Amino acid sequence: MNLIIIEKEKKMNKALVSRTCFIASIVSVGFSIATWSLVGDDPAHAERFGIFVGLWAPTLMGMANHFKPTP
Repeated sequence: MNLIIIEKEKKMNKALVSRTCFIASIVSVGFSIATWSLVGDDPAHAERFGIFVGLWAPTLMGMANHFKPTP
């Protein structure tokens, strides 16, 4: 009986992970735009770094879709 309780506690809350990844993807879009427009003296560096951060959004969105609980 204790083994069943332990197994339930070890399971990951997929809805929480999915929601967290979704929110992080939206935040990364805003962070990408802010990075692109606000980073220092070298516009080429700001553009590359903004694009790098912008690539986080589809990755996090894919993770959110992967962990989305099925009904």
